[in-house]
Amino acid sequence: MGNAITVKDVTKIYKMYEKPIDRLKESLHPAHREYHKKFYALNNLSFQVKKGETVGIIGTNGSGKSTILKIITGVLSPTTGTVEVEGNISALLELGAGFNSDYTGIENIYMNGTMMGFSRKEMDGKLQDILDFADIGDFVHQPVKTYSSGMFIRLAFALAINVEPEILIVDEALSVGDVFFQSKCYRRMEEIRQKGTTILMVTHDMGSIIKYCDKVVLLNKGNFVAEGPPGHMVDLYKKILANQMDSLKEELEEMNDFSGETAGENREKRKKPVGLMKEKLTINGSRTEYGDGRAEIYDLGLLDERGNISNLLLKGENFTIKEKIRFNAAIESPIFTYTIKDKKGTELSGTNTMFEGTDIRPVKAGDEYEVSFTQKMTLQGGEYLLSMSCTGFELGEHVVYHRLYDVANITVISNKNTVGVYDMESVVEAKMIGGESR
Repeated sequence: MGNAITVKDVTKIYKMYEKPIDRLKESLHPAHREYHKKFYALNNLSFQVKKGETVGIIGTNGSGKSTILKIITGVLSPTTGTVEVEGNISALLELGAGFNSDYTGIENIYMNGTMMGFSRKEMDGKLQDILDFADIGDFVHQPVKTYSSGMFIRLAFALAINVEPEILIVDEALSVGDVFFQSKCYRRMEEIRQKGTTILMVTHDMGSIIKYCDKVVLLNKGNFVAEGPPGHMVDLYKKILANQMDSLKEELEEMNDFSGETAGENREKRKKPVGLMKEKLTINGSRTEYGDGRAEIYDLGLLDERGNISNLLLKGENFTIKEKIRFNAAIESPIFTYTIKDKKGTELSGTNTMFEGTDIRPVKAGDEYEVSFTQKMTLQGGEYLLSMSCTGFELGEHVVYHRLYDVANITVISNKNTVGVYDMESVVEAKMIGGESR
């Protein structure tokens, strides 16, 4: 299987001038003095996309994701380096890009089809499928400048995905529009993916990256970081988001080790003494901590779906809260708890071993327990605070043995927030009465 896209040593440099006059002064200076600073939007970037692959490009804002897509589609030229493309491209880079605002929807369909290399007769055969998918009614006969942003994206995506492209390139387009249309777009993308279309996508929706992509390319500040399986690349991306650059560097060194040792031998060689989970988390230095001392929560962890310890969690994935407790005295029936609050201090969720029916047998001094709470993250994207405790009831009175109040932050990454505090995870179906499901 050959490559659909080959990016080789691509660099894109922009000249940054402090003042507009500096551009003129530079152009007229007899000694060609430079008055600009160089900004590397991309720096010596190389990767390949095989035919039939679905590849995601991820990275923080300003990492060069959109720039490389524009270079691949010919919208921008690289400063140095080359891009080779095998197959016809249908690209959805920006809202309404390539549309003439004075033309009607129909006229824009034919104009864009011609630009993609299709004859008018070929576009005649595709027109009805495009119109059915866009579903914007009689507006297709009106000038595009009268469209809402939702109509724009419906028509643009319907055109891009129904011209049977060999390569489909999508840049955050699906973050616009209602949930019904987004669902239809993803279903259609899955259909053409199954037929062998090469898909290159940029999105901040890590759930979609993990679900749809065969491979992921991770960029940071214009530089290539790594490429590989989606789950692994998302984990590296979260380290960049958390500014855990030392940990990221160590993992990249292990990935790029060509010493001939097996991965297991390499890991064993690099392995550090096992420390505490909380050493890998951001812990609140000004947390409130109290209790009578008969129990001590000496370690805690936040683990994502792949078992990585991190304050950053993806909405829609399972995660685990762990706490390790050491008992300094005998206790008849200890209860372990956790609570998640928003930044205003409102308790949003929480549970404990008593609520969950997990009774802990009497413990004695010196006993240690590890308690895990595993659940799905349905909170909206944002910042939250975690508290945990070991408590109990003695003679009908509630007793706190050890409580850690606002001990750690939880950052939820999401590209699909609904209304309110958490996502009800609705399963949506819309169908025309008397017709087919849409």
